[in-house]
Amino acid sequence: MLAACISSPRAADLNYRQEMRNFIQHISAYARNQDPDFIVIPQNGQELLVQGQDVHSAIDLTYIDSIAGIGREDLFYGYSGDDRPTDPTITAVWVDYLILAQQQGLSVLVIDYCSSPQYVEDAQQHSQELGFLPYIADQRELDDISPAPLLNENSADIISLSQAKNFLYLINPSAFSSKTEFIRAVTATNYDLLVMDLYFNDDAFTRAEIEQLRRKANGGSRLVLCYMSIGEAEDYRPYWQPEWRNNPPEWLLEENPNWAGNYKVRYWDEEWQALITGSADSYLANILDVGFDGVYLDLVDAFQGFEN
Repeated sequence: MLAACISSPRAADLNYRQEMRNFIQHISAYARNQDPDFIVIPQNGQELLVQGQDVHSAIDLTYIDSIAGIGREDLFYGYSGDDRPTDPTITAVWVDYLILAQQQGLSVLVIDYCSSPQYVEDAQQHSQELGFLPYIADQRELDDISPAPLLNENSADIISLSQAKNFLYLINPSAFSSKTEFIRAVTATNYDLLVMDLYFNDDAFTRAEIEQLRRKANGGSRLVLCYMSIGEAEDYRPYWQPEWRNNPPEWLLEENPNWAGNYKVRYWDEEWQALITGSADSYLANILDVGFDGVYLDLVDAFQGFEN
């Protein structure tokens, strides 16, 4: 059975934040070696921007140089439940980190989970006032194109993250009947940036399909980034081995009780990292092969579970 404890004697003295920074830097270095313009955006885990325990600590410039932006969920709505305001004291702490990221030249993407019209308007307004790019998701499954108004719509060709004025976060294509329907729905929009999955069900998108998805309805081009979880293993990914359920590798831990099929990992373990990056057989190599412009990294904040 899968391990139930997330600590081990070997891991007791690890700097969990630095181990996550190292992992992301490794991902970035491998990708940029093949594509110097490759975009890496970690979601959450904004504490990694500094070397200490608070926003006033020394900035980690090596880490910042390895990424192009940072994403933050629940900044104004969703942290304690969808369509519920986030505690202002939590928002204030996160905003300080995100402004720090901005001051270092990083783009800031914000995903709020709300559907009440007044909350949608408020979340968009607050993000815009801070110079962040907001996406308002009406459901946490992220399986539809949000009905929230598209802000700063434009027909420009977007070739760098800093040029993007809005984005679409659509990582679960299960509500679409086919790849064709998914592509048709996305290309009918004018979002500057798309964050999506590598797969439609078990069928990977091709380079030609990614090129299709780059076209905005108004004729401009968008950037297309691939979602990739690095702090948990997912049992629906090609790297997953059925025998792991009864005979798990040392790095594979318990199932996330909130997300079926997602399992905590010792993300610093070389075997886990090798599945994600560093070779032609890795998950990241598959992303590069089909022509994505970058990766959007999830479960970056997994270090918090080990620290606690």
